[in-house]
Amino acid sequence: MRRWTTAVLAFLTVFVLACEEGGDSGGPAPDPPASPKGGIPSSMAALGDSITAGFGSCLSLSTCTRNSWSTGDGLRIDSHYRRLVDANPALRRNAHNLARAGARASALPDQAAGAVRHKAQYVTVLIGANDACRNAIDEMTSPADFRADIDQALATLKKGLPKARVLVVSIPDLYRLWEIGHRDERVVETWDFGICPALLANPTSTTAADADRRARFRDRIDAYNDHLAAACRKYGSRCRHDGGAAHRVRFSLDMVTQLDHFHPNVSGLNKLADVTWDASGYARAVG
Repeated sequence: MRRWTTAVLAFLTVFVLACEEGGDSGGPAPDPPASPKGGIPSSMAALGDSITAGFGSCLSLSTCTRNSWSTGDGLRIDSHYRRLVDANPALRRNAHNLARAGARASALPDQAAGAVRHKAQYVTVLIGANDACRNAIDEMTSPADFRADIDQALATLKKGLPKARVLVVSIPDLYRLWEIGHRDERVVETWDFGICPALLANPTSTTAADADRRARFRDRIDAYNDHLAAACRKYGSRCRHDGGAAHRVRFSLDMVTQLDHFHPNVSGLNKLADVTWDASGYARAVG
């Protein structure tokens, strides 16, 4: 059993942290039908990484988009899509999850182009964890490069989908996962397979060097979040930021999958859907 677990977790690490894909490459989608009530969208797209793709939430080493906090249509997830489709049935089968496991901000412009091809009327964006989760601190995406990629992606959306509503979500507090998990032997054993090394390498170490590394990681996430908020403000009134709601979630170990003690499970994904829903601007219209 331990040998099987070792092989599985090794595959997980390679798949999640090394996989980078862009957006959908299909042709243009037909025009979505008009929204019948309060501007509720008839089409939507989710951009981002493995969190939005629901990776590991189906207890398998793969994405599971039916559990996405954004576009998920599974029975166990109260996603933005499921909250919207009841009010506008035209949205059914018009939710496109373009998020990819391992994606960094550099992949976001291509994903945004995919949202344009699908003529999405509502677009969610959650990106940045993989920009920080590198093999070493010095390999993390610089804040300037991160911001440039975000600006490029949002410019693509603004030009191609000028009437769409965009929701930019803050990066969850990954540092908290270290805080709550580094004293749990099972969790540490999993992280030792290479989960987010910039933060989780030597998770039980109390040396000044390791403490400094974790602090630098936490600061980089904060910098990314500042840029996400600023980029959304620059976009204009059609972009909404979650105000840090996702980052403020106090994740517990029962809100992440036991496959890696890192990615949100269905409980964690439902929490993300809950805390970001008000920021979408549709809560009042749906009722």
